[in-house]
Amino acid sequence: MMHFGVIPLCAKPFVTDAHWVRRFLEMLEEEGAESVWMPEHVVMAQDYEPLYEYSADGRAPVAEDTVMPDPLEWLSFAAACTERLRLATGVLIGPQHSAAMLAKRLATLDALSGGRLQVGIGIGWQREEYAALGVPYSARGRRLDECIDAMRVLWREAPASFTGEFVRFERVFCDTRPVQPRGVPLYIGGSSEAAARRAGLRGDGFFPYVISPEDLAARLATVRGAAREAGRTLEHFSVTVWPASFRPGATFDIGLARAFRDAGADRLLIAGYEAGANTPEALRGLVAGFRDRIAGAL
Repeated sequence: MMHFGVIPLCAKPFVTDAHWVRRFLEMLEEEGAESVWMPEHVVMAQDYEPLYEYSADGRAPVAEDTVMPDPLEWLSFAAACTERLRLATGVLIGPQHSAAMLAKRLATLDALSGGRLQVGIGIGWQREEYAALGVPYSARGRRLDECIDAMRVLWREAPASFTGEFVRFERVFCDTRPVQPRGVPLYIGGSSEAAARRAGLRGDGFFPYVISPEDLAARLATVRGAAREAGRTLEHFSVTVWPASFRPGATFDIGLARAFRDAGADRLLIAGYEAGANTPEALRGLVAGFRDRIAGAL
């Protein structure tokens, strides 16, 4: 069966209600979901520069009742409520974090969850969010590259040293390591050519957003080309796609799902709002229906 993951219902009051979250996660395990994916925005500006690249007007389609709790704190709670469900970010905005601090947090969560963490990571788009965090918006792609490289050094070497444009440390120990043998998998988020190239050069996977099957195939050609240039193999590489981000209402379109699979996707996502209601019955119906009608049919 095709792996499938679920983005929670990121809405008031559900996603920060411990009782609701616990029942929701238990349902995901009961219905065979492979993973749960929490997005990240530390803040959202009221009047932001329209730089969101996935809409014609540059505005993000965020409902007024949307709530995005800290993804790693939320996933830590999820780890304690579950036994099998893989825990994912979709996506973490890497350049907004200290590489050393993020390496420690990810390693801790991976260890305490028994190696169930997988991290979608990207550069973000909101200039005002960067300003609120005191992080320069410029060069955020290079910042992400260094963040990824520096975290892997900290997980792999003891003592660890790294000298980059933005990240530097000399002979330090990160005393908590991921328990997954290859480290925490890092799935590069974004649909651009640059994101695909980054995935080929550095990623353990690729997580594009609002992308057609045809464009996915083209981007994966870029991934493979970049990997060849870097002398990397893609033996354990994973490709995650959210079909309804590309075509709203296409949750149960088996033709679209099959096209994404044929283009190279090995995991499909659904989001809680696709249930059409926030009741436990509606959410269970969404997850079970996707398992039976889509993931189980691929």
